[in-house]
Amino acid sequence: MPSFDFSSEVDMVALKNALDVVSRQIDARYDFKGTSAKVELNDKDKLITLFGDSEFQLGQIKDILFPAMEKKEKESVKRLDPQAVQKISGNKVKQELKVKIGIETELAKKIVKMVKEAKLKVQATIQGDAVRVSGAKRDDLQSCIALVTKTITDYPIKAGNFRD
Repeated sequence: MPSFDFSSEVDMVALKNALDVVSRQIDARYDFKGTSAKVELNDKDKLITLFGDSEFQLGQIKDILFPAMEKKEKESVKRLDPQAVQKISGNKVKQELKVKIGIETELAKKIVKMVKEAKLKVQATIQGDAVRVSGAKRDDLQSCIALVTKTITDYPIKAGNFRD
């Protein structure tokens, strides 16, 4: 019985490359000279930290970061979860952006419900941080992929791991 998985994995190499590009641009920009503007990535916690002198400067860093991330990996900005801006020593600020990995339970339930309501001849089950879809015919699976990718646009979801 053919099956595939809906999943959402971050390309860490592309993310690191985008952050390297942003760091070089920050170092080269005249308006960032002599400021505390920088970008850091915590691999273990999957956390991007932006440092700056003001909230306006954090906004400028994001204006550089988001297009660089999109250029390396499509829809990668949609998986960022911005946290509140925090004040640190003096009048310096920082903001953390959590990188979401995998499909969260709420979204997985929404996908399963959507597939069942579409009356396709497939079965969808939640398997950890992915959703496995199996069916008798490839055409049914392809219509399921089309349905989910068309409907869910606020989070990057990929269909992969196809098995016959």
